[in-house]
Amino acid sequence: MRHLIGALRLLALVLAFVLALATVAFADGSHDRTQFGHNITVGPDENVSEITCFGCSVRIRGHVDGDVTTFGGSIVLEDGAEVSGDTTSFAGEIRLDQGVKVDGDVTAFAGNIRRAPSASVGGDVTNMGGPGWILLIFVLPLVLFAAFVAFIIWLIRRLLQPSVPAAA
Repeated sequence: MRHLIGALRLLALVLAFVLALATVAFADGSHDRTQFGHNITVGPDENVSEITCFGCSVRIRGHVDGDVTTFGGSIVLEDGAEVSGDTTSFAGEIRLDQGVKVDGDVTAFAGNIRRAPSASVGGDVTNMGGPGWILLIFVLPLVLFAAFVAFIIWLIRRLLQPSVPAAA
């Protein structure tokens, strides 16, 4: 069991690193904010295009023109914060304070959503809490892929075995 947990942690770290590199490589403007392991704060007078955070949290008091995404961190939208796109957290919580406006969807995988009554969400609110979702999203496809590879290896070995003549 410890080996499985260690392997899952290593897989998550490698995936986060690859996603971080891909996000940095395709960032389209200086108003995008992408961090790995360092929290991001958007002040009340700031305007940011997109926010992506790996292993860290995001605190927003200003305006985000696009999406806000965290992997292994929380998202806090404080009084008067605005997000024009979607707000998504993988393995983290989302908190929407009074007067917050999100034009897109709000989604939390393996985390919770806390929403003030006056917080406005233009899209869907989806909360898939609990660690089971992480297993379903990341582990199940890997298990299926491993089973497929094992089947291919078994099939190739079976086809390459020399045939033994029948005894007379």
